[in-house]
This record gives sequence, structure tokens and C-alpha cells, in this order.
Amino acid sequence: MHIRIAAASVIVLSCVVGAFGCSALVGVATAADATRMPMAMDSGRQYVEPPAPATGTAPPFSEAVVVGDTVYVAGHIGLDPKTQKAVDNADGEAHAVLDAVKKTVEASGLTMDDLVSVTVYCTDLALYDAFNAVYRSYFHGHYPARAFIGVASLVRGAHFEVAGVAVRAGHHM
Repeated sequence: MHIRIAAASVIVLSCVVGAFGCSALVGVATAADATRMPMAMDSGRQYVEPPAPATGTAPPFSEAVVVGDTVYVAGHIGLDPKTQKAVDNADGEAHAVLDAVKKTVEASGLTMDDLVSVTVYCTDLALYDAFNAVYRSYFHGHYPARAFIGVASLVRGAHFEVAGVAVRAGHHM
């Protein structure tokens, strides 16, 4: 079934790296797609299923898990939806990864301005300024707390993976 996650007040974006990486989590969606996500229920938890792959088996993780007011969302990387490989330039990849995060946050009834903490994993710390130039355009007013962490590599040749926590306005701790 498809359900809008309107009751969730917290979103946690976390890194999930495996054989399938996070390729099923990114791409461009229409406004209607951004508010509808496939859900499965189990013991008071809601699981957001990843999109069905064109070929092969589904990745061994949920796109997100909703428990009470908390939504745990798998990590996001910026892939070209046609090739399923990292976008070939830092600016384009930064936009792609942040668009993927935005899609998940908005599908859960929140906005990028509801993010209170963000972690960025990056394979080349020389891309710090290029990422920040794009990152600034996704927020209005105050920025979330953030860490920018260098890592050896990311799946699918990505340079950036973004994780974070969002809290519905009015419910901040």
C-alpha cells in the first residue's frame, strides 16, 4: 500500500552501504511521487520499501523505518537515474544527493529546514567548498548542525553520502 507519513515528527537519515549500495534510494521524482511511498506494517513499525529494481533482486534494506514519531531513513548518494552511477561532477552530484534527501524528508511531511543535524561523508575533502556552495541553497535561515567526514570510498563511485536528523517544527528538543 502507499501511505503519506504525516504523523512522523523525526527523521533520521543514516548510511547503509552494501552490495546494492543506496542506488535504489535516489532519482528524480514528480511532486506526486514525493508524497507517496510504499509502506509495509509489522509490529507497530512501518517499513518504507525501496522501489522495485528493473532487474535483479531488491536491496537487503528498507528505504526507511517508522517507529512512533521517529523515521529512520537509509543513506543517500547522488546518482544519475539513467546510469545508476555517481553524477560526473561535484556540483551535479551535490544537487542529486541533496535532492534525494529532500525527496525523502518531504515525503515524510517535513522540509529541509526541519533537519537539525546532518552528516556528510565525502571521498575527497577538496570538494568541501563545492558541496557547501550547493548545500546553502537547500536551507532558509538557520542551518542544521553538521559534520563533514572524509572516507576512503562510497558505493557506485559517489563522492558524497548524506545522513541527518529532522524534527517537525514545534517538536524540537
